[in-house]
Amino acid sequence: MPKELYSHFHSDEHYFVDKAWDWVERAAQNHAVKLTDYLDPRQAFILTSLVNRHPDVQCRFDGGYPDAERKRALIAPDYRSLDEEDMEMAVLSVSSGDGKFLTLEHGDYMGAILGLGMKRDKVGDIHVIEGGCHCLVTRDAADYLHMNLSQVHRVHVQTELLPLDKLELASVNLDELTLSVASMRMDGIVSDVFRLSRAKVLIPIQAGRCRVNWKPEEDPSKPLKEGDMVSMQGFGRFKVLEVEGVTKKGRIRVKIGKFA
Repeated sequence: MPKELYSHFHSDEHYFVDKAWDWVERAAQNHAVKLTDYLDPRQAFILTSLVNRHPDVQCRFDGGYPDAERKRALIAPDYRSLDEEDMEMAVLSVSSGDGKFLTLEHGDYMGAILGLGMKRDKVGDIHVIEGGCHCLVTRDAADYLHMNLSQVHRVHVQTELLPLDKLELASVNLDELTLSVASMRMDGIVSDVFRLSRAKVLIPIQAGRCRVNWKPEEDPSKPLKEGDMVSMQGFGRFKVLEVEGVTKKGRIRVKIGKFA
């Protein structure tokens, strides 16, 4: 791969960049077709930028429903029709009759799945719904999860495999809060959202545990803007919904949506 491309990506992303470039090269030179596992939005952006450098290669993304966050990609020569290709996904329905699902959250389901030795890449979006959850998974992982997932955070569960048209979507719950900040610096806003001191947020940021729009961000002074999605490992994530303006005292009012 042209070495100058690396300068556009964080060092933590170089491994994925190499892998994605290999997929693109194989499609261009060997007429190969590659169906990836689930990619997060940043990985999808990287792959798209590499595909766009190759006039003979195309890519289709699909996460099982129109607004999916995590998606599988199908990379192929440009002459091939991809619209009818099978993206090999299934819905894993997890349910229980004991009424304890009121206490289970997204992370509980994700932890139970990963605890079975399943790779994160095999799992798409997880929708926590009434009575359980619907989870998008690759078809090659579906049977294993169906047979082996029997407990989620000490709650005994049953599973069922469903077609994509039976998928139930969770409603997105955002806890809205309005902050008054001196600037749009990432460290200041992160500390206010998660109610941590500025000193305490510096450690995870500089350790690469903070992401802005799914890209690792180690600069505490990075300015945030409307629409930015920010996550910090172990604490959760939030979205900058609106920059409402400047107060008489020169502070900035920012509306934040924190994911429940």
